[in-house]
Amino acid sequence: METVIQIHQLSKSFKGIETVSDVNMNVKKGEIYGFLGPNGAGKTTIMKMILNLVKPTSGEIKIFNQSISTTSYQYLSKIGSIIEYPEFYGRLTAKENLELHCEYIGVYEKGAVKEALDIVGLNGVENKKIHEFSLGMKQRLGIARAIVTKPEILILDEPINGLDPIGIKDIRELLMLLKEEHGITILISSHIVAEIESIADTIGILHHGKLLKEVRMEDIRKENMEYLEIKIDDLKKTAHVLENKLGIRKYEIVNQHCIRIFEHDISQSQINKELILNDIVVNGIEKQQQHLEEYFLNLINGGNQIA
Repeated sequence: METVIQIHQLSKSFKGIETVSDVNMNVKKGEIYGFLGPNGAGKTTIMKMILNLVKPTSGEIKIFNQSISTTSYQYLSKIGSIIEYPEFYGRLTAKENLELHCEYIGVYEKGAVKEALDIVGLNGVENKKIHEFSLGMKQRLGIARAIVTKPEILILDEPINGLDPIGIKDIRELLMLLKEEHGITILISSHIVAEIESIADTIGILHHGKLLKEVRMEDIRKENMEYLEIKIDDLKKTAHVLENKLGIRKYEIVNQHCIRIFEHDISQSQINKELILNDIVVNGIEKQQQHLEEYFLNLINGGNQIA
């Protein structure tokens, strides 16, 4: 699959303080790439560097296999974006705002504004003034403005911030539509793990300016999501039995009375039997699914909960 955004050893310092450090990432054509990290992790800075709004201190960015210099701008015609919060002229209508934007950037394709408004579900309110729009409608209009030029790449910085559950669902469905029906590659940042989990094909986990992991969601689901949770009365003794009697190494200590096992070669009944034979009281044993949030927290905490 073609890589449309390649970043190699990208760093950025502000006043001697490094906010982005040696980041390597690859966004494939036609995928949704979820940029995941706490507030202040460096997500917005990287997106601004991709768009040439902020100049890198070092490293390389390639868009469609072309290196981007500080004077590059033509490639931007292939990218739509919302960085931080989309701003509009409040006393103008949705249609007037988009027409003004098209005139400013030199897009004169007939019907482009109507098509963009139709795609984001704002048909019927195109003549409504922006100061009457809800936050969710403004976010939709921001995406309409970003796609009115029919870009190949869409870069969205925290597009669901502040939205209610219905607004979040609407944006999620819209992004899936843009990917599946319009073939747009999407780079989206968020600190809301559940939303990234629901739409992303690949995630990049950023923490303190460093990319800790770049991994496909299908690989996380295959390797890390299913586990066996056991509630016991003696943690130290249980760990000894798991390691020395059953040869289990991949387990996580949740607390003094709960352990999670991530190996699948030994059956639940075998584990239960061995614990009972060694006089360990088993108060509960069942299969569970690990969500991306747990994977994410383990990773940014250094993975030190896994034995």
